Amino acid sequence: MLSEKSAATVRATLPAVGAAIGTITERFYERLFAAHPELLRDLFNRGNQAAGLQRQALAGSIAAFATHLVEHPDGRPDAMLGRIAHKHTSLGVTAEQYEVVHRHLFDAIAEVLGEAVTPEVAAAWDEVYWLMANALTAVETRLYAAHEVAAGDVWREWTVVGRTEETADAATFHLRPSDGAPAPGFRPGQYVSVQVELPDGARQIRQYSLSSAPGSATRSITVKRVRGRAGAPDGEVSHHLHARVHEGDRLHLSATCGDLVLDGGGAPLLLASAGIGCTPMLAMLEHLADTGHRAPVTVVHGDRSPAEHALRDDHAALTAKLPDAAAHFWYERPEPGHPADRTGRVDLAAVAVAPGTRAYLCGPLPFMRAVRSQLLAKGVAPADIHYEVFGPDLWLAQD
Repeated sequence: MLSEKSAATVRATLPAVGAAIGTITERFYERLFAAHPELLRDLFNRGNQAAGLQRQALAGSIAAFATHLVEHPDGRPDAMLGRIAHKHTSLGVTAEQYEVVHRHLFDAIAEVLGEAVTPEVAAAWDEVYWLMANALTAVETRLYAAHEVAAGDVWREWTVVGRTEETADAATFHLRPSDGAPAPGFRPGQYVSVQVELPDGARQIRQYSLSSAPGSATRSITVKRVRGRAGAPDGEVSHHLHARVHEGDRLHLSATCGDLVLDGGGAPLLLASAGIGCTPMLAMLEHLADTGHRAPVTVVHGDRSPAEHALRDDHAALTAKLPDAAAHFWYERPEPGHPADRTGRVDLAAVAVAPGTRAYLCGPLPFMRAVRSQLLAKGVAPADIHYEVFGPDLWLAQD
């Protein structure tokens, strides 16, 4: 809860802070990495940093949280906080790191805004920061406890026991715990962080959804090779995995995280994905088939072409295992004979959506926004539309 005095100050200064937040976060990261270069090397995504995306993410999360506090002083954006907390837990973030961030962030604020940062203004924004940091720490503490690990101690060594080439740019890695212990359980739709050591010694981390259902002795992740576009660099970790990791190699995986998980019950379901966003949907479909789900399931997927649709055969076969399910695939460059009304981007106009449907979405942010709007127009309740946002856009998942 933001105090009335601080709420008034934040409301009055939010336009000025918002206008300067990009510069503030740029100076923050410069200060942070000068003092702690190991964080850029071993924790933060170097590709996102180089493209400026991480700066936008921090700026967006602070602005979104502050705006929510002044508009709803007695509440907080739990969906946004939950997603960030799961991401932090998968990275092994600890409470002490919030102190480090606070110091360098507020030094950057003072540097950029100068005399405008009066003691009153500093105190108000300090309150905003610690409300956000403490809320995240509380969720992260519960997640660590649920995994029965100490805060930050989420890493475990896994051995690659198989590799499947799904498409020219997507490969599935099948893994087992290297110590021979049983694979811990997880919920369909969750992800793990994967930490790899790159040739320059950096230990970079990326998140990948588990593409197989719980209960198996192995886990599977399907990794799409990220090719740089518009001057952006190629994905360091995805290229490393494709080029250097094969059967018998070992990887460090985090505990499972993520809140895009199937709820219990027998409601009709819609699973919508685009590109490599199909991976959590495959885990969900396999789980539904394994548990005898009988309610209607609508499967929706969009991709550039059938050849680029990773796990396409599995996507169709798992849907066919369910007693009341239908798959709808859209391709921008379809094969000859593909239905004309399934060419281009996903359009749900002709897709029946049962009353009471719960929808799960994963893919690029523009895709999820478009599908969410279409579902709302079809009468799906906002509370029944769940989605996973990876990368620096996850602060946007507030609904």
